Amino acid sequence: MAELRTFEAPFVAPGPCGVAVRDRLKNLTAADEQVLRLVGAHLGALASGDLKRRCADGLEHDNQRWAARKRELTGLSSSRWAGAITKASHDQWALARRCQAAHIADLEAAIAMITHRLSLAVGEKGSRKAPGGYRSAQEWHAKSRRLRVLQDRLRRERVDQQAGIVQIVRGGKRLARTRHHLDAADLTEDEWRQRWEAERWFLAADGESGKRYGNETIRITPDGEVSIRLPAPLAHLANAPHGRYVLACRVRFAHRGTEWADRIAANRAVAYRIHLDVDRGRWYITASWQIPPAPTLPMSAALAHGVIAVDTNADHLAAWRLDVHGNPIGNPRRFPYDLSGSAAHRDAQVRHALTRLLHWARACGVKAIAIEDLDFATEKTREKHGRRKRFRRLISGMPTSRLRTRLTAMAEATGIAIIATDPAYTSTWGAQHWQAPLTSNKRTPTRHDAAAVAIGRRALGHPIRRRTAPPPAHQSDEHGHRTAQARPDARGREGPRPRIPGPRTRSAPPGRAENAGDQNAQHRSERSAEHLQLMLSP
Repeated sequence: MAELRTFEAPFVAPGPCGVAVRDRLKNLTAADEQVLRLVGAHLGALASGDLKRRCADGLEHDNQRWAARKRELTGLSSSRWAGAITKASHDQWALARRCQAAHIADLEAAIAMITHRLSLAVGEKGSRKAPGGYRSAQEWHAKSRRLRVLQDRLRRERVDQQAGIVQIVRGGKRLARTRHHLDAADLTEDEWRQRWEAERWFLAADGESGKRYGNETIRITPDGEVSIRLPAPLAHLANAPHGRYVLACRVRFAHRGTEWADRIAANRAVAYRIHLDVDRGRWYITASWQIPPAPTLPMSAALAHGVIAVDTNADHLAAWRLDVHGNPIGNPRRFPYDLSGSAAHRDAQVRHALTRLLHWARACGVKAIAIEDLDFATEKTREKHGRRKRFRRLISGMPTSRLRTRLTAMAEATGIAIIATDPAYTSTWGAQHWQAPLTSNKRTPTRHDAAAVAIGRRALGHPIRRRTAPPPAHQSDEHGHRTAQARPDARGREGPRPRIPGPRTRSAPPGRAENAGDQNAQHRSERSAEHLQLMLSP
């Protein structure tokens, strides 16, 4: 057997550190929409110019340049609007730097993989840990050309990283490229222009504790009145004192509305963002604030009533409930979802599946849900998997990060702990050791259901692999029970059993040592002996 890789210990995933709720701005008048468009366009132009200056500063940026940028923006907007714009520019530049580092790491991994495969002979087979050589000389030649392209690209990215140069498109690179493919996107130039302008608007303001209702720029009163502090060039549009514009609508946050009302009543910071959904023609406002991380539930307390193990797949969640001893209880459950369509549709499908999962966990009285700590960031490149497009599409379609983030946020409100486990060998060992024993006339578990059992046993601290039982005669009380497994604290319990010369049972007669590790061979020997006795009997 090949050497097994080390397993990480399961841990309780931390809960969310922030909250965001959204409501629609209904019953807006034509004047209200016109003011929102003017304010968003004006502040968006200021944000674009400030981001350009921040990118030009690069690594030479310091507090003096930040203060100079903020002073210039204050005269064109206000002090708080200037602070929100400069902070957004800093956050976007930092995000671009992190994405640049991730892109460089992907290029390095791709170059290393191509270099390794080019060093092998054409048609040479690979191993379980590394692919082999390319299939043909034509593919070898094409990959050698691609290697030069990736090396040149990596060289440019490293130069930009050292100089602090990043590539940012306000409004999104995908939407910008859609301008050249309007027919494929089924859009007209005017429709694209509306989306592009709406994405580049800036109508966001950070909260400030101690100020009235937690935000002086975009303010929402306890009765739902929304008012905006207008920039200096648009102060003539104000319909309220102190250069403010009050919208005709009322806001009521249905989700976490009580928590939001308590915060603004205590003048605690709440950030707001107003945006337009161009497709629906609707305005929305999003309120967000930070929350202290909830205390992590101890592992022993979380697993006191068993666990519900979940195996994540591209189109469904396979779940099974296990008791504290690692035994499956009842029948497996499946929670399907459809990840086709728009991003909003995919997110709604994931939330619906997780809601059903949490409702089942609460009905069972379980305080923990075990899920694999999956990360396919380095496993879905075409350089590693080559022509396996179906497999690459499969792992790319799994909503690992989105599902994990959603699940931890939704479980925190219900008091259910999320336990992350190492995903190594769960599908293989689950199908090998648990799929057949759990199959009956009324239940046919799938490979994914068996993987859920393996995930749950690993979260509970039990070994996944089941030991091969001795013959029935050796399981009686006369010889003692032989199926005891290793204790949870035993080292190497997940590894293969050491090879010990001689018979594996003390009651085996001499000459049976060669078949001691193969139970099928023992049964065949016994059946052959019985058949021979029947033939020789009178």
